[in-house]
Amino acid sequence: MALDMIGLIHNELLKIIGRWRSYIGFIGIAILMPLILWGFSYGGGEIHDEYASELGNNFLIVGSIFNAFLATYIVMNAFWIHMPFLVALAAGDAVAAEGASGTFRIILTRSTSRIKILFAKLFATWIYTALLILFLAFMSLGIGSLWLGSGDLIVFDKGILILDQSEAWVRMALSFGLAIFVMCVVATLCFMFSAMVDNAIGPIVGAIFLIVIGYIIMAIPIELFEKMEPYIFVTYFDVWQQAFKDPIPWDHIIKSLSILVIYTVGFIGISIAVFLKRDIKS
Repeated sequence: MALDMIGLIHNELLKIIGRWRSYIGFIGIAILMPLILWGFSYGGGEIHDEYASELGNNFLIVGSIFNAFLATYIVMNAFWIHMPFLVALAAGDAVAAEGASGTFRIILTRSTSRIKILFAKLFATWIYTALLILFLAFMSLGIGSLWLGSGDLIVFDKGILILDQSEAWVRMALSFGLAIFVMCVVATLCFMFSAMVDNAIGPIVGAIFLIVIGYIIMAIPIELFEKMEPYIFVTYFDVWQQAFKDPIPWDHIIKSLSILVIYTVGFIGISIAVFLKRDIKS
């Protein structure tokens, strides 16, 4: 049973690898990150001066506070609103591509259950999503450490938090772990739409549209929208930032992850309901 499922996931991963759209996110990161790191290497002095001015005369600064950790933290804040789009590019094809190519008539008439096929596609989508975020981590932290060096991480958030190098690695690992989880929620949302249609463009547009609507509701200071915020899944997308607070607010992280799990289960439930009723005759 387990080997059968592993085989199905492997096949779905091969399908993802075979789609050109799956490489857009990796190519984009591979091109942008060296440019960003190059820009940081030349403009890092300005950021160093800005942070140094924030620290004032309370600290003695030896060397530069600008390094791969700070660059990665800045990149994550800048990239975060765009990452759902890169994830959706592959997730939108997960089920819809099969419908568009007409291969469902062959796949769904085999002895393998529809549930197994659907979950194999979902797990493969999650694996792709995790690899995309890990690639971002490699390009920002890995290449960044060679290019900009490493050291202490200084974060300004309702005060000044200084993390030594060893602690900075732990916090970065936690933040990227949370980021993978959040992006898997995005992938599941897009996957749900993909199970409904035979065109990958619709799921991508639908998922991004819902996310944008969520951000708009959060940005407008209206009492009605403020009451809605706790029930909007986008509200908890910044949970990765909790990794850079002191002490780490584990209660807040657990609450955010729990709510996102509920949404994810709902997305999966809808996907199953739609997929089981899918007509392969027309």
